[in-house]
Amino acid sequence: MNNIQRAIFMLLLLLGTQISSFAQQSRQNNTIEVKGIVRDEMGPVIGASIIAKGQPGLGVTTDIDGKFKLKVSQFDILVISFLGYDVVELPIVKIKDISNVDIKLTESSKKIDEVVVTASGTQTKKTLTGAYTSVDIKQLASPSGNLTNSLAGVVPGIIAVQSSGEPGENMSEFWIRGISTFGSGSGALVLVDGVERSMNEIPVQDIESFSILKDASATALYGSKGANGVVLITTKRGKPGKINIRARFTYGYNQTGRMPQFANAYDWATLANEAKIGRYESPLYTPEELNIIQNGLDPDLYPNINWQDLMLKKGSPQYKAEISFSGGGDNVRYYVSGQYYDENGIYKTQSSENKYNTNSTYKRYNYRANVDMNLTKTTLVRIGVGGWLVDRTQPGAEGDNIWGSFSEFTPLSSPRKYSTGQWPHVNGRLTPEIQLTQTGYRTIWENKAELNVTLQQELNFITKGLIFEGTYAFDTQNSNITNRRKLPELWVAQNYRDQKGQLILRRTSNPQTMTQTVTTEGWKRNYLRAHLKYNRLFAEVHRVGAYAMLYQEQNADTRLANEGDIIASIPHRNLAYSGSFTYAFRDRYLVEFNWGYTGSENFEHGKQFGFFPSYSAGWVISEEPFIKRIAPWLEMLKIRGSYGLVGNDNIGGQRFPYISLIGTTSGYNWGEFGSHGIQGYRITTVGTPKLTWETAKKYNLGIDFNLFNSKLTGTVDIYKDVRDDIFMRRNHMPLTTGLADQTPMANVGRMKATGWDGNIAFLQRIGQVDITLRANMTYQNNEIVDRDEAANELWYKMDKGFRLNQTRGLIALGLFKDQEDIDCSPSQTGLATDGRPVLPGDIKYKDVNGDGVITDDDYVPLGYREMPGLQYGMGASVQWKNLYVNVLFQGAGRRDWFVGGNGPHAFHNGMTGNILQEMVDGNRWSPREVSGTADTENPNADWPRLTWGNNANNNRKSTFWMKNGRYLRLKNVEVTYDLPKGFARKMYMSNIRLGFVGENLYTWSPFKWWDPEGNNESGSNYPISRTYSFSVQVEF
Repeated sequence: MNNIQRAIFMLLLLLGTQISSFAQQSRQNNTIEVKGIVRDEMGPVIGASIIAKGQPGLGVTTDIDGKFKLKVSQFDILVISFLGYDVVELPIVKIKDISNVDIKLTESSKKIDEVVVTASGTQTKKTLTGAYTSVDIKQLASPSGNLTNSLAGVVPGIIAVQSSGEPGENMSEFWIRGISTFGSGSGALVLVDGVERSMNEIPVQDIESFSILKDASATALYGSKGANGVVLITTKRGKPGKINIRARFTYGYNQTGRMPQFANAYDWATLANEAKIGRYESPLYTPEELNIIQNGLDPDLYPNINWQDLMLKKGSPQYKAEISFSGGGDNVRYYVSGQYYDENGIYKTQSSENKYNTNSTYKRYNYRANVDMNLTKTTLVRIGVGGWLVDRTQPGAEGDNIWGSFSEFTPLSSPRKYSTGQWPHVNGRLTPEIQLTQTGYRTIWENKAELNVTLQQELNFITKGLIFEGTYAFDTQNSNITNRRKLPELWVAQNYRDQKGQLILRRTSNPQTMTQTVTTEGWKRNYLRAHLKYNRLFAEVHRVGAYAMLYQEQNADTRLANEGDIIASIPHRNLAYSGSFTYAFRDRYLVEFNWGYTGSENFEHGKQFGFFPSYSAGWVISEEPFIKRIAPWLEMLKIRGSYGLVGNDNIGGQRFPYISLIGTTSGYNWGEFGSHGIQGYRITTVGTPKLTWETAKKYNLGIDFNLFNSKLTGTVDIYKDVRDDIFMRRNHMPLTTGLADQTPMANVGRMKATGWDGNIAFLQRIGQVDITLRANMTYQNNEIVDRDEAANELWYKMDKGFRLNQTRGLIALGLFKDQEDIDCSPSQTGLATDGRPVLPGDIKYKDVNGDGVITDDDYVPLGYREMPGLQYGMGASVQWKNLYVNVLFQGAGRRDWFVGGNGPHAFHNGMTGNILQEMVDGNRWSPREVSGTADTENPNADWPRLTWGNNANNNRKSTFWMKNGRYLRLKNVEVTYDLPKGFARKMYMSNIRLGFVGENLYTWSPFKWWDPEGNNESGSNYPISRTYSFSVQVEF
């Protein structure tokens, strides 16, 4: 039987080959070459597309003279297209002279309305009633490998903060319209092709559209998932026409960003003596020792090591290679892409003493394939396959420990190695070099695979304008972290030498051979969505739309950390029903109703579902006939407003909080000498059966305008977000309840947020130069209305009535001038818990409650908070012929934070901890016994009287150490140039583009010590890089 099957298969294969060969030979016999030129009213059109209709890949573009030649069949139809012109279809049989075809294009008379991707599909911006922002993808171009770093200052409505520049960690955390709840889950929902995914997974080259949904009307269809806003990203898909191949290679250089500048050994020792003498203590170093330090006479016991210069490079390279293919015919279209991204860290780890790659590196491989197939004229199938692979390396030590050691190890703490060859071990701490090169290394391997399958069916046979669409998606992600740890033999030297002048060394740790631990994690997601969409225009007047959607998602861990955790093994499930109804009269008066009926596992049976409606309306004033008469320059002016209720079920990791759990406890014994016992059981988690949804009432009022034939466009929105029933643990339950060690969940919080966001753009053509000016701004302020907290008669000690994460501290009144000033001021002895007396030059505080004593009751809300309340951007772009220049400035404001720790608080850990060069050179309070003049006893100095050891009075959070975090940054400068088409043709290419992008080029800020965007109190983190990148892009 198998032989018969093989014979039949071979016969069919032979028959198919013969038929294919015959068809190919027949086509070759009927092939003719068509030559011609494409013109418009101005002359030849360069880059017009000419394809054979219905034949993917069979096409060309016109050259610099507008000419083309193409081999086609005598029965083919030429399709000629160019942006902004009507498409021309020309059958070959109607061409009189195939060697001299003259084709004239006419500008399209159809006005292209701006289209925005919404929850229910695409919609013209003119008819929207919700708060949406559509972003030009060109503005998201960045040399960084993470898309979130491109959002700040570009997308109105988003506040983003980047806190690290380390490869693989250099991404921004962002919020849509800031943080509006102190419960869990304040981040936005990110959907890629309709499926929840990470924004940083997507290369910018693959993005077709990028939209932000901000108010309840826009996000209602996503239920609880969209409570904090939604980001919609759609990836590119193929278009009918000849195959388009695009490749780009980018080389970048990441220059090390601004970091704290620490004092050298001599300055450190001199100020250490000042700290001692200024407190009437014996100096730490003798004049002879200071001379040894200054002249570098004993690098073992009195070294002078700049650990940053020793272990950090000035910069590091990055590489990016991209390629994409797109095209297709009327029935099948495709888009295929791949990207390689490689970024190296700034650690100096290569040496003969280090056998391994312990630098921080990040490599990522992205791939994507989108295919659209028209099975029939009314049936479309879309298939998308994508994913990425990540390969990372890191030093064996943790990043926080590495950067902490840079601030801990002073130039005098330790030599790099003792002159006798041993690795030093000082005060139980490892030097930065040992942490970076001698502790082993860590490898991280991650991979993700994504699959989307969508079926779209037009149902015009039921009623015109009705469409069904169903999507199934499956994602799986796995990670493998391998830690290979080791340590060398470690030694410490006595602070004196023996009689022969030799070091006296003591071994503190034996060498540890390399050990290995492996951690694996993984998860999978199944996603199903089905919707019916109806959109129809009646009598050219009434536009009616309706939408109904079913959404279901299941997430499961594939590698549980605790295999015995039954609750963790249960998949997370979400189920939601949603819908909308829209009506527009003459596209002038617009109303919309949206609703979501969302289910959650976090609430008991009968309370799992919540109904959340929203309402919106708009008035397109520019469509009024009298406005068209009196203001023809007013192309579009629309006022819109919305109100909606949104639910949030994110409790912060606790599963099924309505269930009480019983666990074991210590046993109970009875009988003589405890000879009898029994296992004890008790309630370990108290359930909250009546827990319900956190709700948000969202109000939005907006205006959209388009003036002077699209020269001036913009959008402004003001909003209010009121959160009720925020989830909190009851940490202040009285002991009489019997819940002394239990903290059940409850809906007890309330918070409100207000703000506004908007953008404006101005376009002008001067001669052959196109100029665009643009700006955007986002402002948000919030207030805690109620929360579970202990009552306090001092109203300013409560969280109620103040911002979330409000900065709090003492109010500094400068420095004490003299002892009389101390005696006449409220007592601060209670702050000096270290036993030191308060002296002139110490920080003086305000007695807020007027009780004559400075205590913790005098801590008050100060300034704003660490997260910016204001973020903005402004920029300009210029296009002249083949040259394009784009500049972006990005800034932030209404932000404060406290500095402290190693660096700002000098000598607070004695021998451990650097001091800042700003303090050495700056205006610090210094006693006349040290400086030799009374002029240095300045009560308005920038630095207080120095102390050896922690000064409990001075080193407190106060306005003295509070810094203004506002900044303005030259965020991006982009320059591209397209080489002449004639040159590209000679290279058998349709286009060659050279590009340069500079990022984070310069920052203006009142804070100069390190990059103001980070919130680290001592600047001890991987700095944000300044990047220069050069690219070459070619198209075929």
